[in-house]
Amino acid sequence: MEERKRVILHSDLNNFFASVEIARNPALAGKPLIVCGDPKERHGIVLAKNEEAKKLGIKTAETVYSALKKCPNLQMVGAHMHEYKRYSRKVVEIYARYTDKIEECSIDECALDMTESTFLFGNGREIAERIRAEVKAELGLTVSIGVSFNKIFAKLASELKKPDAVTEISEENYKDIVWKLPASDLLFVGKSTAETLAKIGVHTIGDLAVADEALLNRFLGKRGRQLRVYARGEDTEPVKFEKKKEDLKSIGNSTTLPHDITDREEIKRWFYALAESVAGRLRVADVGRANTVHIVVRNERLEDTTCQTKVLPTSLCGDIAKAAFDLFCKHFPFGTRVRMLGITVSGFDYHVEQMSLDAFLSGDRANYDKKERAESAIAKLRDKYGYASVQRGLILQDEKLSGLDIRGKKEETSSNEDIE
Repeated sequence: MEERKRVILHSDLNNFFASVEIARNPALAGKPLIVCGDPKERHGIVLAKNEEAKKLGIKTAETVYSALKKCPNLQMVGAHMHEYKRYSRKVVEIYARYTDKIEECSIDECALDMTESTFLFGNGREIAERIRAEVKAELGLTVSIGVSFNKIFAKLASELKKPDAVTEISEENYKDIVWKLPASDLLFVGKSTAETLAKIGVHTIGDLAVADEALLNRFLGKRGRQLRVYARGEDTEPVKFEKKKEDLKSIGNSTTLPHDITDREEIKRWFYALAESVAGRLRVADVGRANTVHIVVRNERLEDTTCQTKVLPTSLCGDIAKAAFDLFCKHFPFGTRVRMLGITVSGFDYHVEQMSLDAFLSGDRANYDKKERAESAIAKLRDKYGYASVQRGLILQDEKLSGLDIRGKKEETSSNEDIE
């Protein structure tokens, strides 16, 4: 079987500290702003700045006194590190909707391995665009995301267009994009290394990629050979995520509906569409069956309500959807206007089963296994022929859902609304 091509994302939150301050106090938006030492004392250095301050030439690590000379009306706020950490955790929670392979490089940067996630959510660029939109809508922050086939190029791609952008460097275009850039743009090529490379005629990343390995070794040692590997797109370092399968606590998916809905049969169909996605992610995560189903419902006033119920351990779409819809019917009256729906499952058994004697005698175990084999077979058909190749009759009743891919994109033959 051909090995699946790696899909790596590198996310870089734009002007993170300053952006968090603006998210906390929107009145600061659109004004030159710095995060610094005690603003009342007007001393210390600039820890962060927003785009407006950057355009005035204000730089990180310059003195506040110097920044004020450039802009006397500069807005100044003190640092709130606990808030930056809180927002950072929230951003990582958004990433975790798509993968558990997350390497936190710093408080505002992460490397993400989306190779397996493409089965569910589309290609790397599509996933990056979804993340970018969700971070902005939910937290008021912007993020630049690089998409590539290795960590080095994904990091480089995230730097090429800022703020609030997605840039892709692929196996097909990397020579056109990367090789013409200065060698100093490559990760781990600092000022001193760049000067050494320039002395031997290496000025661009492309020069570095085709440079004589022995020459690089003579001037830079083993580091020279490694930089050449990076320049040639041959980096194979994995995303260093620490989470083990047993650390995964929940799996879920949510969607903002195309319009507010009140009809319960339509709501039921949306729950089945979401449950398809959740069940698919359960199979990919390989955590066994879940014993708890949670739902979140947002009404027309943008108020969120959550509730949950215990279920017999399951990984089946039908079981998850039924539990979710039963929860909705129990806790929400007829006529409730629904803006957003979400399903999350938790309480995984990691394939350690505790079936009761009654279950064996009643045939429930055999019935469950039969359904599980059927869903696995359907998943394989969809992987090979596309999501729309096999659809539930319930889903086909709704033109908004028919042909929708659980990964969040339509099949090419569909012209209906997207699941966001």
